[in-house]
Amino acid sequence: MTVLKDETFKKFRDFIYEKSGIFIPDSKKYFIENRLGKRLEEKNLTSYDDYLYLLKLSNDKEEMKVLFDKITTNETFFFREIKQLEVFVKCEAPKLIAKRKPPALKVWCAASSTGEEPYTLAMMLMENPQTNSVKFEILASDISDSVLQKAQTATYGQYAMRNVPDIYLKKYFTRNGTSNHLLSPTIRSRVKFSQINLLDEKRIKTIRDIDAIFCRNVLIYFDKKAKIKVIENLYEALRPGGCLFIGMAESLHDITRLLRPAVIDKTVVYQKA
Repeated sequence: MTVLKDETFKKFRDFIYEKSGIFIPDSKKYFIENRLGKRLEEKNLTSYDDYLYLLKLSNDKEEMKVLFDKITTNETFFFREIKQLEVFVKCEAPKLIAKRKPPALKVWCAASSTGEEPYTLAMMLMENPQTNSVKFEILASDISDSVLQKAQTATYGQYAMRNVPDIYLKKYFTRNGTSNHLLSPTIRSRVKFSQINLLDEKRIKTIRDIDAIFCRNVLIYFDKKAKIKVIENLYEALRPGGCLFIGMAESLHDITRLLRPAVIDKTVVYQKA
């Protein structure tokens, strides 16, 4: 197996940080080595230096997408951190809808991975009497093209499905083979997927007038400087009165004062004045 030298690892880390804002600490050198080792073989390269050289000089956007796929972790499942979703659907969404004429709702899942989060929100909004008759749009984005492609197939195994309540399982899924479940077209049609780097200010400037943003369990991959930039970008995408949800274990305490934290049913919601 090709060895990743410390000097090359640092160059890779700096390059990845520059392009994505994702910071990889020294303790995760093995992570880069494991994730990229197979790519070297696929490209018939003899060293990590050769691969880095290829990335820097080729300006190959498709290879950059492969790199992002390799370095990102996509651990997710339906109805994850359900308390936040319930607070949004039952408490925040009706208030946000009431502020629009005609009533409507625009949601952005900014790190949607394989789609479980935006699809969960779509199902919950469909099932909630206060929101089910209202037009709503859900934009789902991720830096990784491969997870977005998987999301659009809307086929899920038992691990992703383990928290799905029976009522949702029966109404919105059909069996696809022995262990997979296929999501109904009704829900799939409510979610639009797009590849977006959260540090890409130019791209995010095209996203405006959003009522609620979910950016959960992704800030942990950024250092403070990148976190500040990401939150500034998300803030600009929100309409006045809009709200931001981050992971239950995450905080914006030393990141921004632009968003006001509010506690609703023991859940922190960050609101734009």
